[in-house]
Amino acid sequence: RKGGIFPIIISTILILSVCLIVVLPIGLLTAIYLATTKDTSIVRRSVEILSAVPSIVFGLFGNALFSIYLGLGFSILSGGLTLALMSLPLFITTVEKGVRAVPKRYHQVGASLGMSYLTMIKFVILPYALPSIIVGLVLSVGRSLAETAALIFTSGYVDRMPESLFDSGRSLSVHIYDLSMNVPGGDLNAYKSSFVLVILILTTNTIVSSGLRAWQ
Repeated sequence: RKGGIFPIIISTILILSVCLIVVLPIGLLTAIYLATTKDTSIVRRSVEILSAVPSIVFGLFGNALFSIYLGLGFSILSGGLTLALMSLPLFITTVEKGVRAVPKRYHQVGASLGMSYLTMIKFVILPYALPSIIVGLVLSVGRSLAETAALIFTSGYVDRMPESLFDSGRSLSVHIYDLSMNVPGGDLNAYKSSFVLVILILTTNTIVSSGLRAWQ
């Protein structure tokens, strides 16, 4: 009750990092596949179904798969992987729209210059779709940092400083929930923690946007 939230901030950043490391490559590849391949009914239907699943269901699934079946227990890794599953549908849908918006003449010019498919993706498609990638990451970051239900069942409640990704870690959203619901007189600290969470979201979004624009 009287301790600081520095360990909780570190746990939150680690959980978010695991989530983004998984979401970015898988989401980009899936979005490009959906946008450039005609027969994608199974993949597209799977993405649509996942986008409609409640977060509490993701939490129970993550607990069963990552925490119990894979033996990761209540850990930062379990929480980050669960958040990745939640964020992928939103990220994939957003990036796919950006990839589909690339004019066909760009593809034709790239083919006429003898570009390979991978070269065209790197130098033509991804730079053009960069605004959509930024929007997808920003939305994914916002959803991940604000998530509570899924993390209660995967990353846990422990508020000490994590030593590795296999340690349990309490996120800021879970901490705010705990202060508001379970700690008498904890509302003031919950408000302060909420302010820190908003600042963290803004900072992370700025870093992600600046990094992607620099890469362009």
